[in-house]
Amino acid sequence: MDEVVQAAGGVVWRHGPGGVEILLVHRPKYDDWSLPKGKLDAGETSEAAALREVEEETGMRCSLGDELPPVTYADRHGRAKIVRYWAMEPVGGKFAPNHEVDEVRWVTPAGAGALLSYARDKRVTESLSV
Repeated sequence: MDEVVQAAGGVVWRHGPGGVEILLVHRPKYDDWSLPKGKLDAGETSEAAALREVEEETGMRCSLGDELPPVTYADRHGRAKIVRYWAMEPVGGKFAPNHEVDEVRWVTPAGAGALLSYARDKRVTESLSV
């Protein structure tokens, strides 16, 4: 059986001045806007990976909320990839540009839909109910 790549991430949200805002990341390697996510380390749970990846990419330490619908797609190597997402609220931390992410942006859910590079990410943000 072919390898399935397991990944996890989060829809980080907060109450902003105009209502709910979602945190998106810009990855210079792909020049895209997406949700923070990454592959699981050996022996790591999806929940732990989601929290770790969000903190690595955004600098935000978060609390885990409800699980959102997963997405499945073929990665750039043609392997099946499954990404599990959770709603997350920040509890601390601050963004600093890093080798994976050079910019983050807080946007409204409608703004997220307009900025995100992939329809699959838009579907995940649309499933967020806070």
